[in-house]
Amino acid sequence: MAYDISNKTVLVTGANRGIGKVLVETFIERGAAKVYAAVRKLESVSQLVEKYGDKVVPVQIDLGNPQSITAAAETASDVEVVVNNAGAFKGTTPLASDAVESLEFEININVYGLIHMAQAFAPILKANGGGVFAQLNSVVSMKTFSNFATYSASKAAAYSITQALRELLSEQGTTVLSVHPGPIATDMGDEAGLTEIAEPPTLVAEAIIEALDNGDFHVYPGSMAKQIGSAYESYAKNVVEVNMSEG
Repeated sequence: MAYDISNKTVLVTGANRGIGKVLVETFIERGAAKVYAAVRKLESVSQLVEKYGDKVVPVQIDLGNPQSITAAAETASDVEVVVNNAGAFKGTTPLASDAVESLEFEININVYGLIHMAQAFAPILKANGGGVFAQLNSVVSMKTFSNFATYSASKAAAYSITQALRELLSEQGTTVLSVHPGPIATDMGDEAGLTEIAEPPTLVAEAIIEALDNGDFHVYPGSMAKQIGSAYESYAKNVVEVNMSEG
């Protein structure tokens, strides 16, 4: 079912830079009525507020702090679209001495943070007509890269949770998106050593808008993502997106 972002109230986590910042800009340019720019430090979105005025409302969210998520949900009680874009990256192999520490950190933000976001905002989305919950999961949720295996593992776990959210939130009329970008030109992409092959963050925003128009669950922004998504498509359509008995 197509979903139009026009005149909607949106919340984007990690809104101060990279993909999150571009999402805020794109949603407003596509007609969103208001965007809650969710960040750890409110002053980090001052430029967005200066540019868009009261269409951008800063709100404090730290995915590692469940209380901040609960408080933000109370503030953003009119939200209709939630995009959980924020995440943590350590870039550690399984053989590194700090592999377990890195994985624990990434799981805390990328998985537990997602769960806390869903628990806090699902009732609000339901109260406001269903809306959309979109999760940024990355292609590494489907294909592990050994140099940052712990990050890949955390995103694979987040993808699993997102599949469950798709089924559970469909009962309240909420559309769920699982977004799997390839290398994107962000600070995190630079940290991962992907600068030379990274593509613009605008591809992610455009792909999310297109997925909302088409009613898609899986979203593949960028050339690498499309390559992996094309190979994965049959399994996604015939297994992941099909309601199957657990027995």
